[in-house]
Amino acid sequence: MTQPKKLFIKTYGCQMNVYDSERMAEAMGGQGYVQTDSPDDADMILLNTCHIREKAAEKVYSELGRYKGLKAERPDLKIGVAGCVAQAEGEEIMRRQPMVDLVVGPQSYHRLPELEARARGGEKALDTDFPEEDKFERLKSRPKAKRGPTAFLTVQEGCDKFCAFCVVPYTRGAEVSRPADRVLTEARDLVERGVRELTLLGQNVNAYHGHDRGLAGLIRELAKIDGLERIRFTTSHPNDMDDDLIAAHGDCDKLMPYLHLPVQAGSDRILKRMNRQHTAEQYLKLIERLRAARPDLHLSGDFIVGFPEETEADFRDTLALIEAVEYGSAFSFKYSERPGTPAAERPQVPEAEKDDRLQRLQALLTRQQRALQDAMVGREVGVLFEKTGRLPGQMVGKSDYLHAVHVAAEGVVPGDLRRVRIVESGPNSLKGVLA
Repeated sequence: MTQPKKLFIKTYGCQMNVYDSERMAEAMGGQGYVQTDSPDDADMILLNTCHIREKAAEKVYSELGRYKGLKAERPDLKIGVAGCVAQAEGEEIMRRQPMVDLVVGPQSYHRLPELEARARGGEKALDTDFPEEDKFERLKSRPKAKRGPTAFLTVQEGCDKFCAFCVVPYTRGAEVSRPADRVLTEARDLVERGVRELTLLGQNVNAYHGHDRGLAGLIRELAKIDGLERIRFTTSHPNDMDDDLIAAHGDCDKLMPYLHLPVQAGSDRILKRMNRQHTAEQYLKLIERLRAARPDLHLSGDFIVGFPEETEADFRDTLALIEAVEYGSAFSFKYSERPGTPAAERPQVPEAEKDDRLQRLQALLTRQQRALQDAMVGREVGVLFEKTGRLPGQMVGKSDYLHAVHVAAEGVVPGDLRRVRIVESGPNSLKGVLA
């Protein structure tokens, strides 16, 4: 009996890359591969890369360097680079690391089996096209294995906003939405295999137009699926938060009261330099409308400090916006230059100033996060349990607001959705008891 080949995938970056890695594994499963948790016994190593963070490409080259010994010991080992760094670097990857056998961009990974076959034949295989065919339709159906209670589901890709700091329009391409009927089919399949919560993914997910009523229309259709108990979506742009989607936060019970809505900065001058195409006041008014629809909504955001030409006054505007919104969680970063983007060519803020501002901003965000978390004590929330905890009899799940919740709950299994009373707030999680 032929032994299956082993595939090791290392995933960098966002939830969309997690979803893409799952689909790559499924595509290669049709070629006789099974996944392994270690590169040491793999027949193929695939790095699914992200180009958003600082020195992203160099981190990939460093990771590839770790596999030189494995490649020398086993020349038949195939090494591939996928994702956004693959799209951006292309032939440069193979030039700098000749041991790489294949490079595939995020819009072409449905062709991965063909590329692997070419690599097995001794070719160097490169595909960073933006093909016309729908990659999701070309991919083999997901195997009918049991799934965990939560899953990601990509519904939209690409971005047309061209923020001055961002490479996504260049690596992922223009905004494209999957047809609603295909998303619904995939969602039903996931629910049949045990999924109870879906997070809809897109680089600019609320620009989704695969349903005649946009993302809100898709969410309302998904909410009709028996067995699907929770719906989330990420990541959104303020300019695409339409009236129907705002209303859905108030009248769709399955849409969870948590929204990630990046603003990046609170200074109108910097927002204009970023090409965000909205003002701080417009963002704050949008938050007011969302909270009018769903008063208990928890907000999450993204912030960039030290954007080119940012002054101390600009930074204080960002702190003021954060004070006004009161975020439940947030992601914050020092600006890092992305080659080929407009902001990379502008005068840069000194690193020491970036460091100082990031520390001050994160201190404020941490205080807000802890305050909102502490305010959960005494409340009753829904918790979808996902796994066992470290202590005997302990289960861990996510609240409606995406807080991690630890509960001593004999008889509870992953996939159970239970009411829980919060009794304690820790640094990064909550403790509860079954209600």
